Amino acid sequence: MADTTIADTRRLFTKPQNLNDAYGPPSNFLEIDVSNPETVGVGRSRYTTYEIRLKTNLPIFKLKESSVRRRYSDFEWLRAELERESKVVVPPLPGKALFRQLPFRGDDGIFDDSFIEERRQGLEQFLNKVAGHPLAQNERCLHMFLQEESVDKNYTPSKVRQA
Repeated sequence: MADTTIADTRRLFTKPQNLNDAYGPPSNFLEIDVSNPETVGVGRSRYTTYEIRLKTNLPIFKLKESSVRRRYSDFEWLRAELERESKVVVPPLPGKALFRQLPFRGDDGIFDDSFIEERRQGLEQFLNKVAGHPLAQNERCLHMFLQEESVDKNYTPSKVRQA
């Protein structure tokens, strides 16, 4: 007996988009870019900072647009704070790259352009995952990290209330 399954080709009835949907304010958005890596310092005190640009219309964020510079250790601090303070399962950061810190390498190690770009992408993914989480958005440490000029590591952990 042949299988006589018939595909259901009826159209799904979608409601027509009205002008308000098309041209009204966009629904909630949160965009975070990690860009413009800059390596500063010399010798053992050399490190790379990244620009973190945020654009959002979420009411929980004080500033709708902000730009700050952070280094890898700041991301480690944020991850540790979120792990301790929130109920969020915090994603991992891109690795520490210990082999790249060994002497006598043929490249620039952790200051090599390709490594910096790889790390930049990983940090951007990390931040977008974390900042997109509703529970993480309530944490004071995330707001400080994303929107304040400097990270006060002696801050008092607290929840952020909607503006």
